[in-house]
Amino acid sequence: MARNKYPEVTVERILDAAQKLFLEKGYDHTTIQDIVDELGDLTKGAVYHHFKSKEEIMDAVGDRMFFTNNPFEAVRNRSDLNGLEKLREAIRINQTDDSRTDLNIQSMPIYKDPRLLMEMIDSNRRILTPYFQELLEEGNRDGSMHTEYTREIAELLPLLTSLWMLPSIFPATKDEMKRKFIFLGDMLDKMGVPLFDEATAELVDNFFEKMPDPETENQNGSL
Repeated sequence: MARNKYPEVTVERILDAAQKLFLEKGYDHTTIQDIVDELGDLTKGAVYHHFKSKEEIMDAVGDRMFFTNNPFEAVRNRSDLNGLEKLREAIRINQTDDSRTDLNIQSMPIYKDPRLLMEMIDSNRRILTPYFQELLEEGNRDGSMHTEYTREIAELLPLLTSLWMLPSIFPATKDEMKRKFIFLGDMLDKMGVPLFDEATAELVDNFFEKMPDPETENQNGSL
């Protein structure tokens, strides 16, 4: 059999099919065979040639959705917003993307896999931390924020909003997770970064409205 001359095209097709099925059927109810059937002309072996597992496919789908609608790039060159407003707007863009929010919630259990967890932490450090630091430094320059810890906060925020919020790593009910967000907002405010305003708090509430209670899911054996 001839080698595939365009493996990147095959990868994109796999991700297109997987994303469609994850959003329609849900991650838990989608199998590799479903993805193969959706593609029509590929075998399981061809899918596994590019991805080791369904979890890895979900991780790749999430990454692609972020870069397709990168909230930080969307606000980077806006002259009508200061640094703090850009940070809040990036959060708003991210949280109002219903498809991404849906998949983010569905993907929480996959990070029980230590390899995927480490990849998430590494990608957050390489990708998200520089974006956060850029906006924090801009906020210091324009006076919308006043902090001596731009680098430290930029490193900490992706860890707290991903790893610390994963109920599969730090077991918590929805109310306990919401309390973590309140703590995070209070901590940032005391560090000179008043990130959580009323609109941001509403976004957090809406996110948790869509999210099943991790404690209930755990009892059902889903997490």
